[in-house]
Amino acid sequence: MEGDVMDKVEAKATVCDFDPISGSIPATKVEITVSCRNLLDRDTFSKSDPLVVLYTQGAESKQWREFGRTEVIDNTLNPDFVRKYILDYFFEEKQNLRFDVYDIDSKSPDLAKHDFLGQVHCTLGEIVGSPASRLEKPLGGIPGKKCGTIVLSAEELGNCRDYATMQFCANKLDKKDFFGKSDPFMVFYRSNEDGTFTICHKTEVIKNTLNPVWQHFSIPVRALCNGDYDRTIKVEVYDWDRDGSHDFIGEFTTSYKELCRGQSQLNVYEVVNAKKKIKKKRYINSGTVSLLSFNVESEHTFLDYIKAGTQIHFTVAIDFTASNGNPSQSTSLHYMNPYQMNAYAMALKAVGEIIQDYDSDKMFPALGFGAKLPPDGRVSHEFPLNGNIENPYCNGMEGILEAYHQSLKTVQLYGPTNFSPVVNHVARYAAAVQDGSQYFVLLIITDGVISDMAQTKEAIVNAAKLPMSIIIVGVGQAEFDAMVELDGDDIRISSRGKLAERDIVQFVPFRDYMDRTGNHVLSMARLAKDVLAEIPDQLISYMKSRGIKPNPIPPAYSTGDHLQTNPV
Repeated sequence: MEGDVMDKVEAKATVCDFDPISGSIPATKVEITVSCRNLLDRDTFSKSDPLVVLYTQGAESKQWREFGRTEVIDNTLNPDFVRKYILDYFFEEKQNLRFDVYDIDSKSPDLAKHDFLGQVHCTLGEIVGSPASRLEKPLGGIPGKKCGTIVLSAEELGNCRDYATMQFCANKLDKKDFFGKSDPFMVFYRSNEDGTFTICHKTEVIKNTLNPVWQHFSIPVRALCNGDYDRTIKVEVYDWDRDGSHDFIGEFTTSYKELCRGQSQLNVYEVVNAKKKIKKKRYINSGTVSLLSFNVESEHTFLDYIKAGTQIHFTVAIDFTASNGNPSQSTSLHYMNPYQMNAYAMALKAVGEIIQDYDSDKMFPALGFGAKLPPDGRVSHEFPLNGNIENPYCNGMEGILEAYHQSLKTVQLYGPTNFSPVVNHVARYAAAVQDGSQYFVLLIITDGVISDMAQTKEAIVNAAKLPMSIIIVGVGQAEFDAMVELDGDDIRISSRGKLAERDIVQFVPFRDYMDRTGNHVLSMARLAKDVLAEIPDQLISYMKSRGIKPNPIPPAYSTGDHLQTNPV
């Protein structure tokens, strides 16, 4: 038996599996689904609003690092989270995991501001090795309290890169609300090898109707059926209630194979409530659900676009407002310590050194905002760090750092903290090249409190239509609640009633990455990993929204085009 296992491991590590891009043997990817049961109730007038945070442990340092968070589910002690964790699984390593559960009470990303509901430690091997790869463990961490249980399920992901886009409507659903019609939504589950079900998608809620038409949604085919086209897909229809006690209307089952037939009589499903069926002799159904459209496309990866010649243009914008403190004093965030980089320089170097590999000429515009400029002392919110309005390009990371140090000696820190001018500055250049050949990334480094929130939101909503992403790194000890709002991970940002087309902002507070041991190399690597993690998906989401496929042949690169397309 042991020999078989080793044979399998060796077979997996053959030359044909070698990936020349990453230079390593690809790991097996495992998707972890999280549910909790009988959580502690920390809210006085309603149930808890749980969220689960996964931490992984570094192999050498043994430090716990946050890997990711589920969504927040309001008003429930028995959540089934839709957001999954996808981990690389190494048979030969002990991969320690820790799951912490919190009751979320505000928009703050700081977990210390929320109620702790318990935690559990396990290894990835423990989950994978459990019967049907489903591990149920009691939550602990609060002395003298029963904290409920956490259920962790693992499934190896197939390498299928297809995405299915579909739309459904329903007809004559049961009326569940006393004073109005129902507020229906649907929940999709894929079946597992052992007959259990795993949640894979929730539609939006359509208010006050028995004949809803839900929006199109896209989902990886592997999430629906993990490559088994005959596998049962179960769909439950509910009437949404504010208090979380959603009323069950009924359910139906289908399969990927059936959905592939597209819109037809074969894809009209009776929604059946089994309890009602037993009770009522004349019961037929609780309405019907029809498939309106279904199509499948192969998903292109970030590397497909990079290989095909897409260039990533990097622009940096640095906060020169007075709240940073006098640069000549050691308490200032802009203080130039001869022996150590300040937080601005560290954040800039950490992110820039990775992004510069995707830009062929390594020339980067660098801007400042919130300072009074010589000679007349006018306040500017988009001035070139090198002082050259005609050509604000700096040569590589070293060039940007040099221009940053020089400008600290010539400008006067002032205010207010306005983001919208630099966002609109880069957006103007992104708007000129929307064919997929170029993608723009703006890095804003700031000490915090934003003065032009409404204008910045509007600028971001407009920029979300363009080939660009925004990274915000917050330095210092300020409250960064406004930045979290701009980072539309949980609630998509909107302006004047208009929702951003894509989530293009990623915010991280720099203080979360300061290594207690003073090991800046490690903390910078972690910062870069986290702030850049969303860029590939954001680039893909732009390309998909515009129907842009990777060019089969990289376009010829000419310096003549360069000046029109790079931000100036």
